[in-house]
Amino acid sequence: MSSIRRRTALAAAALALAAGLTACGSDAATPAASSAPSAAGSAAAAPKATGAVTVFAAASLKESFTALGKTFEAANPGAKVTFNFGGSSALAQSINSGAPADVFAAASPATMKTVTDAKGAESSKVFVRNTLAIAVPKGNPKHITGLKDLAGVKVALCAKEVPCGSAAVTALAAGAVALTPVTLEQDVKGALTKVELGEVDASLVYKTDVQADAAKIDGVDFPEAAKAVNDYPIAALTKAPNASGAAAFVAYIQSDEAKQLLTAAGFQAP
Repeated sequence: MSSIRRRTALAAAALALAAGLTACGSDAATPAASSAPSAAGSAAAAPKATGAVTVFAAASLKESFTALGKTFEAANPGAKVTFNFGGSSALAQSINSGAPADVFAAASPATMKTVTDAKGAESSKVFVRNTLAIAVPKGNPKHITGLKDLAGVKVALCAKEVPCGSAAVTALAAGAVALTPVTLEQDVKGALTKVELGEVDASLVYKTDVQADAAKIDGVDFPEAAKAVNDYPIAALTKAPNASGAAAFVAYIQSDEAKQLLTAAGFQAP
């Protein structure tokens, strides 16, 4: 929290300085903020943003990005971040169909490529990685210890066109495990909810989702997960209604402050 207060204070100081200058406030605040001491890649060194910033992001980023949205707003007075979380494939389709958005953060490079190929973004940058874990009800009543134990229980998976589903297919193949899921969900949160509600005995989700939902479920690590690591790319969109806000948010997600929060949430550095 001390980091957030420091950045809020810097932003407030920049605004106060701008008020005393005859130049436009937004033009004056930028040099003041950039001249302040900060670590390389920090939020203070990132471009500044104002106005609405709409971010389409993979469902597995919900907890982390919600927190990062608040710190981004604190460092950028006047900016307001709105998130649309969901399955990466569905989000990409919405963007390609013309849905207004400034930033896209996907759970796989393949999904991002569908947007860049459609000229929805010029380029992207991988900012974190994620691996799978087995989510089970509290206490692990079926005593699941690895992938092979899933063959005899009710399992929820993500649909194969969704990044978490594609990763699950890869992991199951690596473990030579064949199973028939009782449900295929359109995003990782849907698969996790099935465990929370007791509708299935297990689901394959991301380790970050297990960590975020630790009060309700338990997680089981398995070695085959190393064969199905997902890279997460982020991009400012070509038709972003708020191009400067998009650039600022993408830069912030790659800052030291954001990296620390994402690592604490269980994501890995790329």
